[in-house]
This record gives sequence, structure tokens and C-alpha cells, in this order.
Amino acid sequence: MSRKFKKGYFVRGEFVAEGSDRDIELKAELKGTDDQSRTDLKRESDELQKLGEDLLAMRGDLMARLDLTDKLRDAIAEAKRITNFEGKRRQMQFIGKLMRKIEPDVIQSIRIALTEQHSGSAHENLVLHLSESWRDRLMANDDAFGGWIIQCPDTDSQQLRALIRQARKDAVPEKPGDAVRHGRAYRDIFQIVREQLNKSESPSAPTHSDAVSEDGEEEAQ
Repeated sequence: MSRKFKKGYFVRGEFVAEGSDRDIELKAELKGTDDQSRTDLKRESDELQKLGEDLLAMRGDLMARLDLTDKLRDAIAEAKRITNFEGKRRQMQFIGKLMRKIEPDVIQSIRIALTEQHSGSAHENLVLHLSESWRDRLMANDDAFGGWIIQCPDTDSQQLRALIRQARKDAVPEKPGDAVRHGRAYRDIFQIVREQLNKSESPSAPTHSDAVSEDGEEEAQ
């Protein structure tokens, strides 16, 4: 009857049962391992533990792109439900063990996803920049409104026109020389523009050729 090993530990994604031949081999190697190598192993383990903790706060769309095991996904979901401090600590240790079994390319994809979440994707950054450009152009030039409707026809044109009129009124200084102060309408224009551009696969910036007549036909340039 073969001996069953119930206790063990993970080393670079490999589970090593205590008392096994692999355990004896690793411990023998460890005796000859210098302090720097031990420090590196500890640092690697801590980094993977922290990476597992960061997964708890990852956006759902980014998480869905990752090639994680069902066991790790379930462990993450369970950790989110646990409120007890000690229970949470133990669950995070378990997640850390699962993280050490993940392939390096998956670890890299997790890091990339976390970077995207923290800094925003290229599309999100583009949308933010274009939203500011469109808001300012809509505020400054009536002709820009027609170009915007062509690009985003689903926009509530009456609502947007009303917000532009209100934002222009709010921007007029109470006294000559006073700084321009923007109100809620100014912020609402940005939100509407941003929401519409997020729906677009290829959002573009406003141009001077965007002017159109009221019936929707392009004016002669």
C-alpha cells in the first residue's frame, strides 16, 4: 500500500508532499542554496501572493479575458464573500498557492490586465481625449453640432442642444475680468459625448469640415 502525503508546499508551481523523495531532494538542495537565492524565492512568492490579492479588485471584463483555472476563479469569488479577517487571510494564502501553479504566460497576462485597469486601455484614453475635444468644439462652434450628430446619430439632439445653451450661459463671467466657471451642464455634455464615443468602434476628433446644415446635409466647403 502506497504512502499518502497530505501535507506539502508549492515550489514554482509544483506541489511537493512532505516526506516525499522530491521533498528530500529539495531540502538537500536548499542546504546548499545561498541567502540571495532564498531571498529571490521569497520575493517571487510574495509577488504572486500580491498579484492574487489584486485579482479581487479586477474589472469583470478584464478578468474574463484571463486563462485562469476554475479553481482559482472560485477561490477569488469566495475571498470576495469572506468578511472575517482570519478567514480572509487563510483564503488569500490559498489563492497564493494557486497562483504559484499558474503558467508564466498567464502571470504576464494578469500583469498586463492590471496595468490596463490602472492606466486605462488605449481606446479608453482615446475616448477621454476626444470627449474633451468634442465638448470644447460644441461649446465654441455651432457648426460642430452637425458633425457630432453625423458621427453619433443616436444622441438625444434636443437634450444636447439644451445643455450646450446652458453651459454657454454658465460660462459667462458675472463681472468683467472674472474667471470662467463651468457648471453642471458643461460636465453633462462631457458625459453624453463620452458615452456615445464609447459605443463607437472608431471614434474621431471634430474637424472644421464637420459643419452641416440644419436638414443634415453637408454644407459646401
